[in-house]
Amino acid sequence: MASRGWNTADHSDWGCDICGRDAEKRGVTRRGFMKDGALALIGTSTIPAFLTRSVLAEMTTAAANKKKLVVIFQRGAVDGLNVVVPYTEKNYYAMRPTIAIQQNEVLDLDGFFGLHPQMAAFKPLYEQGHLAIIPAAGSPDPSRSHFDAQDYMESGTPGVKATEDGWLNRALLAEPETSKPSPFHAVALGTQVPRTLQGKFPAIALNNLTDFSVGGKGPQMSPVSNAFQAMYDDSSDTVLQGTGRETFEAVKMLKAADPAKYQPAVGVAYPTTPFGDSLKQIAQLMKANLGVEAAFSDIGGWDTHQNQGAANGQLANRLKEFSDSIAAFWMDMGTDAENVTLVTMSEFGRTARQNGTGGTDHGHANVMFVLGGSVKGGKVYGKWPGIENEQLNEGRDLAVTTDFRNVLGEAAYKTLGARNLAAVFPGSQVKPISFLNIMV
Repeated sequence: MASRGWNTADHSDWGCDICGRDAEKRGVTRRGFMKDGALALIGTSTIPAFLTRSVLAEMTTAAANKKKLVVIFQRGAVDGLNVVVPYTEKNYYAMRPTIAIQQNEVLDLDGFFGLHPQMAAFKPLYEQGHLAIIPAAGSPDPSRSHFDAQDYMESGTPGVKATEDGWLNRALLAEPETSKPSPFHAVALGTQVPRTLQGKFPAIALNNLTDFSVGGKGPQMSPVSNAFQAMYDDSSDTVLQGTGRETFEAVKMLKAADPAKYQPAVGVAYPTTPFGDSLKQIAQLMKANLGVEAAFSDIGGWDTHQNQGAANGQLANRLKEFSDSIAAFWMDMGTDAENVTLVTMSEFGRTARQNGTGGTDHGHANVMFVLGGSVKGGKVYGKWPGIENEQLNEGRDLAVTTDFRNVLGEAAYKTLGARNLAAVFPGSQVKPISFLNIMV
């Protein structure tokens, strides 16, 4: 039994620094459009007509059977113990008297673990063998800072702040070159290219496809259009000028896809939320054969210090949106889903014990999901460390037994064909022999 005198408040010096992470970036600057060689096309109602000039004559389209990797980042640190519940562990209930998921509420997976009841959309994916689950996964770095931990996971170099590029960008550079890549080869849904995709490989960010059009809607261009055109025309920045042709091609290809007329597959209903919309747009880009091979999206709202809830409440609502959106994406992709691998991650987990305000504080290990046509799903992977008091990391958290880089490394190796894992995850021991063999 947990001690009644245990102080579960998070008294660390790290503080909760998540507040500004998802703040919307406003204004038009060169940095807003260009970052580390990656191009961010910010969705607006009017894109300047100059973008349609000098389009490359040769168009690149995706091969129908091209494998694709989708990366989802859950920003804010998810409470993995209430996502995939070790419902036969007595100490789980002792440490969480008001926020635990009761045994009769969990969606049983294997007689030991069960999904949160609001994640019903994941249960058939698991039973059909498409979804693999990895509890006790995370970073070997002990940081409890949202900013540092997210940067370490997105860069793929835990504990190293000097890394300039992201692991997924390096994975794309490490894959074999078979043809000229599409401008949409690497795409993120958002206002800027995320840390994960920053680097030498060209990547674009699209805020909203339905608002993204070519040419003005009248004689006067918008201030955003004028600012971008002036920035391009007057630029001596060779990087910005060098990506101009890719920009032209991307805009023309996106216009041809006609995003305003897109309809999901019959029976598919995405949640009408920013995350649901982002996965809908990723599906649209992929099904339009625009050459997408790597896509990124994120979802915030996981920092549940207070009033977390149990089977219902704050965390439950987020989990329903999360699982419903991913399940809708999988169904929407239809037969093309067999060529897709989707992996989820979050910077760290949360304390095993609930705190005094009905929430959980910054922890260590978490849970990752891998969904895909090549995934050997219907199974919980990795080594379970246990949650007895003496088994907890620093006496408070679920311990990490699976390095997140081994999961991402296997996805990059088997989906993107990235064989040089030493370049993708420098300084690590990620090798095929370290994989969990989640995928065929």
